[in-house]
Amino acid sequence: MSTSTDTGTLRIITAEDEHLAHNYHPLPVVIARGEGAWVTDVEGKRYLDLLSAYSALNFGHGHPAILAAAQEQLGRLTLTSRAYHNDRLGPFAAALAELCGKDLVLPMNTGAEAVETGIKVARAWAYRIKGVAADAAKIVVANGNFHGRTTTIVGFSDDPVAYEGFGPYAPGFVHVPFGDAAAIEAAIDENTAAVLIEPIQGEAGVIIPPEGYLRAVRELCTARGVLFIADEIQSGLGRVGTTFACDREGVVPDVYLLGKALGGGILPLSAVVADRDVLGVIRPGEHGSTFGGNPLAAAVGLQVVEMLASGEFQTRAAALGEHLAERLDALVGHGVTAVRVAGLWAGVDIDPAVGTGREVAERMLARGVLVKDTHGQTIRLAPPLVVRGTELDWAVEQLRHVLAA
Repeated sequence: MSTSTDTGTLRIITAEDEHLAHNYHPLPVVIARGEGAWVTDVEGKRYLDLLSAYSALNFGHGHPAILAAAQEQLGRLTLTSRAYHNDRLGPFAAALAELCGKDLVLPMNTGAEAVETGIKVARAWAYRIKGVAADAAKIVVANGNFHGRTTTIVGFSDDPVAYEGFGPYAPGFVHVPFGDAAAIEAAIDENTAAVLIEPIQGEAGVIIPPEGYLRAVRELCTARGVLFIADEIQSGLGRVGTTFACDREGVVPDVYLLGKALGGGILPLSAVVADRDVLGVIRPGEHGSTFGGNPLAAAVGLQVVEMLASGEFQTRAAALGEHLAERLDALVGHGVTAVRVAGLWAGVDIDPAVGTGREVAERMLARGVLVKDTHGQTIRLAPPLVVRGTELDWAVEQLRHVLAA
């Protein structure tokens, strides 16, 4: 398999370059169709998709059950706004609340919207429940975080690419090193509303914190009267071999932020999920979205939650993740300097002598495998949870060839 340089591909890429804002640097491939873990470009070449749209496609391209739910709903009702009730939103909210073990769901569209909503909820809770003075609430965040691209969120990023040139930024965020519970303890004071962290940092390169970190965060937040907000937008919904990454340590946060795979790879759907004593602080008119909780998204989301409720995908991700880890670990010292794996999610650090992460991604593309680089020397793997073990073996073999070339 090889990267296409045919006229059709070049024409499409050129048209994009002429008319799209250059806020992405995509790999030079134009996808036309997808099924399961595979996609096909406009020239008919097939590629194994090991990115899954940053975990939005946990169930693969065109999962039949999710497509059926969407198609059935398309013929009935797609949008009402929240000015009215619709018959899909209630069942979806009930199912998602049960999956999370929480009382309430606040539906939005994108992951960034879920994070922004979580921030508003935490501040409202601090003022209305905890008794923090007006406009004094603080939220503790981790270095290396990636929670989205809105101006509030990039304002507490420490990645220059994300934050430089977009200020001024909202105050009220305190940075601590990721994986350091003692630093969180030192950062909490009487004005702290919440600790907002990714249980595993995805954009940073699938950075897994030390064992016991999440338990320590949970204990600290409980002891100090602070909300624990877990951004499970990439790590949640089966990706790491459990329903949520927090489950790996038996931890339940006060607030789940969910997105990506919740929309089944069909449309944007995100949610903030918490108990009534937290999420109940939001009053009618204070927050909303025209498309948030629309019946089409709710129908798709309900199907996704029902699929996760069986546990099948979590079990599959755990088993295949062990299989993948074995194969990747064998590459350390052979063009790879480190590997981090949680379920079907892996960060692979490339030896600079081999090339950059981008260069390795381009060489993998030429061999029929789609991966994505991050932070210079790392490639991320996030196969759809429907991938086969033999397909993972083949993909790692292509990586082995690329590293040895």
